[in-house]
Amino acid sequence: MNLNVFRARLNQFTMSEDHRFLVLSILIGISSGLLIVCFHIAIDFIHWHVLGTAAGTNTAQTLLSPALGGLASVALIQYVFRAARGSGVNHTKSALYISNGYVPSSTVPGKFLACALSIGAGNSLGPEDPALQMGAGTASLFGRVFRLTRDSMRRIAPVGAAAGIAAAFNTPITAVLFVMEEVVGSWNARVLGSIVLSTVSAVVVTRWFLGDQPLFHVPEFTLTHPSELFVYAGIGMIAGLLAVLFVRGAGRLRAWVDRHESKTRFAAPLIAGLAVGFVGLWLPQVMGAGYEAVDSAMHNRYPWNTLLILALAKVVATLLCFSAGTPGGMFAPTVFTGAMIGGGIGALAQQFWPVPLSAPSAYVLVGIGTFFAGVFRAPMTSVFMVFEVSASYVIIVPVMVANIISYLMSRSLEPVPFFAMIAHHEGLELPTLEHERERRTICVEDAMQPPWHSPATPASPIAAAVELGKQTPEGGLLVAEESGRWGWLPLCQLEEAAVDPAASGRTVGEATQTQTMPRLYPDMSLDAALQCFGPFPVLPVVSRADPSRLVGVLTLQDVHRAYGIAETWTQNDAGKGRENQASLSQP
Repeated sequence: MNLNVFRARLNQFTMSEDHRFLVLSILIGISSGLLIVCFHIAIDFIHWHVLGTAAGTNTAQTLLSPALGGLASVALIQYVFRAARGSGVNHTKSALYISNGYVPSSTVPGKFLACALSIGAGNSLGPEDPALQMGAGTASLFGRVFRLTRDSMRRIAPVGAAAGIAAAFNTPITAVLFVMEEVVGSWNARVLGSIVLSTVSAVVVTRWFLGDQPLFHVPEFTLTHPSELFVYAGIGMIAGLLAVLFVRGAGRLRAWVDRHESKTRFAAPLIAGLAVGFVGLWLPQVMGAGYEAVDSAMHNRYPWNTLLILALAKVVATLLCFSAGTPGGMFAPTVFTGAMIGGGIGALAQQFWPVPLSAPSAYVLVGIGTFFAGVFRAPMTSVFMVFEVSASYVIIVPVMVANIISYLMSRSLEPVPFFAMIAHHEGLELPTLEHERERRTICVEDAMQPPWHSPATPASPIAAAVELGKQTPEGGLLVAEESGRWGWLPLCQLEEAAVDPAASGRTVGEATQTQTMPRLYPDMSLDAALQCFGPFPVLPVVSRADPSRLVGVLTLQDVHRAYGIAETWTQNDAGKGRENQASLSQP
C-alpha cells in the first residue's frame, strides 16, 4: 500500500483534540479513583495503628498522636514535598489561571503521605481538599504525557480536581458543583462534560473497591409541621454567624503565624496537635474527619448539649490545625460542625416548640450543609450535597431555607470568602464565582443608539442611497438584504457608482456589491459584540424575532462610552499609534 494512502486512512481514525480530552477525562477519573481508594486505606491504616480501635481509650496515644502526626507531616511538606504546601483548592485554581494547567508531579505523593499521616493521627481535618489537589496533579501529569495543547492543559486541572473530591466524598454531583463554583469560578460549558465524565468514573471505581454504601446511613426524612421551617431558619442563622467567626478567626490566626513563621513553623502544628489530643480525651469524636460521629448523630445517639459542645469543639480544633499549617482539608470539618449545630438546635427546640417536631436526626441531616455554605460561600454545592446524601425530595425546601440564610448571613457580615482569604495569605489573586455573580454584564442594549435613518435596500435608487450615506456619521450605508442579512456600503463606493454614467437610474443592488456583516442582538454581551466588528465601523442591532427589523446601531465609540473609556484618551492614543506607525515606516 502506498505510504500516503496509509497516512490518509490513519488520519481518518485519529481523534480530534476535544475527543481525546473526553477519553482522557475517563482515564483521569479511573486513576484518581484508584489513588483516593489507596488514600482512604492509608488514613484508616494509620488511624488504627496510632490511635487504636477507639480514640480516647489510651491517654498517651490520644494526647500525643495528633501532635506527632502534625509535626511529621509539616516536616515532610517543608523538607521533601514543598510543592504540596498550601490549600489544594487555591493551588488547583492557580494551575488553571496562572501556570497553564501545570501541577508539579511531587504534589501527588506529597499530599498523599503528609495528609494521610496528619488525618490518620487524629488532627481535625478532612481528606477532600487533599484529594482534590491529588486529582488535579494526576490530571496535569496525564496532560503532559499526552502532550495536550495549552488550552486543553488549562482545562485539565479542574477535571482531575472533580474526580478527586468525588472519590473522596462519594458524591459526583456535589463534586461537579463544588469545582465549578470554587475552582473554575464560572459556568464553563467546554469543561463541564469532561468534569462529569471524570467524576462518574472516579465514583464507580471507588464504589467498586470500597463498596456502594453511602457515606452516612440516612434515616427517612419527614416534615412534620410547616412551622419547622422557622427552626431550620434559626439553624441557618446560627451556622452563618459561627461561619463568620470561624473565617475571621482563621484569617487573624493565620496572619499571626505567618508573621512569626521562623518561630512557629514546627511549634504551631505541635501545639495544635496537643490541643486536639487534649480535647480528644473527653470528646474523641472531634479527631480526624469525624464522619462516624455525624452518622451516630443521625441516629439520635447524642443529647442536644453534647451535639452543640461537639460543634464548638470541632470549630476550635479545626481553627487551630488550619492556622498552624497542618496538612488536611476543611470539607469534612464544616460538614461535621453543621450537622452538630442542626442536631443540637433541633433537639433543643423539641423541648419548647408548641407543636410536634421531627426527630433530631432530621435536623442533623439538614444542618450538614449550613456551616459549609457559610464558610465556603458555595450555596448550590451545599444544597445538592445534602440532597445527594439523602436522596429525598422532601428535604429540599428545609435545606434551601437553612443553607441560603447561612450563606446570606455570612456574606453580609464577612465580605471576604474563605478561599479568597487563604489566597491573600499565599500572595495570590484568584477569581471566584461570587465575584462573577456580582459583576454586571454590559449588554449591547446598554450601549447602542437608535438607527440614524431607515436602512437602504438592494432596490433603493443610487442617488437616494448617496444622500442617506452622507447623513451617516460613519461614512457608509447599512443595507437590509434578503433573509435578515445585512450589508455595508462605504460612501466612497456609493459615490463612485453614482458618477458612473452606466449606473444612472440603477438600484443599489444592481450597481454595487455590499460586504456582508454580522448582526447583533440587544441582549448580547458587549464583550461578544466587540469581537464582531472586524473592518466595519458600525454594526446593526436587530430583533431576534425579526432579523430584518433594525432596532439600533452600535459603533466603537458607543462601546468606549459604555466601558467608561474617555474619548479624548482614545483619540490621543490613536494619534500616538499613527505617529509610531509613521516613524516605523521611515528608513
